[in-house]
Amino acid sequence: MAIVTLDALLNCLDLTEVEPGAWTGPHLQMDYRRIFGGQLLAQAIALGTKTSPGKTVKSISVAFPREGSLDGPLEYLLDQTQTGRSFATRHLTAAQDGKIFFEALISLHDDQEVGLEHQDAMPDVPGPDESLPMDPGMIPWEIRVVDGVDLSDRSRGPARFSFWMRVSDRRLPDDPMVHQALMAHATDLTVIGTALRPHDGYSQADTMVKLHTAVTTHQVWFHRRFRMDDWLLVDQHSPVTAGGRAFGLGHVYTRDGVLVASIAQESMIRLIDTPAPH
Repeated sequence: MAIVTLDALLNCLDLTEVEPGAWTGPHLQMDYRRIFGGQLLAQAIALGTKTSPGKTVKSISVAFPREGSLDGPLEYLLDQTQTGRSFATRHLTAAQDGKIFFEALISLHDDQEVGLEHQDAMPDVPGPDESLPMDPGMIPWEIRVVDGVDLSDRSRGPARFSFWMRVSDRRLPDDPMVHQALMAHATDLTVIGTALRPHDGYSQADTMVKLHTAVTTHQVWFHRRFRMDDWLLVDQHSPVTAGGRAFGLGHVYTRDGVLVASIAQESMIRLIDTPAPH
């Protein structure tokens, strides 16, 4: 059962400007040791869009230099770096106790421009009706996993993980920001587990038991408009883990094979019995 609700996540997108350039918003309250990165990604997309009328987010690149606490207030400082006819750039930071724990560079674009197009084909995988439901944890909508892969399984497997997702309990607003924010929230959850699959005896269930893990940087590119209340395929793989870090890539497709978004993530994966460098 999801430990957050869709209503709570949508509520997090309602941010308030308390003074010029300073914004505040609610946390996703949950039994979790830190602010979930997906919440911060979703709110950054909401803020970028809110301050760039007529444009949608084309990419977001974020860094998590330290943990954010659910016990502290959430305040964003937004710099409207550049605003042009077709493109805009926003720089966003969030801090607690004078220390930055989240930083985002948000690029926006008038996505109604018409130009050349091509894309890679969607992977040939079973559809959502042939895939197995998964307890979504911090994703409060329907998830179905291709081939029934369990990221808590400690046996060795390929560094790949694919799942279908959709909001099935309601029709979402037409605002593209809502769909981008919800997708970004979901992309922060399973890349580390994907990177651990080739490592026999380890899984994402070992976080805080055998492993210290944390996302350090995360990027999302939005190529085309899409709807989160229609089926989307998230296809992820991890080409490398090295130096106490893991790297993962992913692409998101509509059910009819249109490539709508791509993701990249780097994370720290440190064995608990391995001392941290001085």
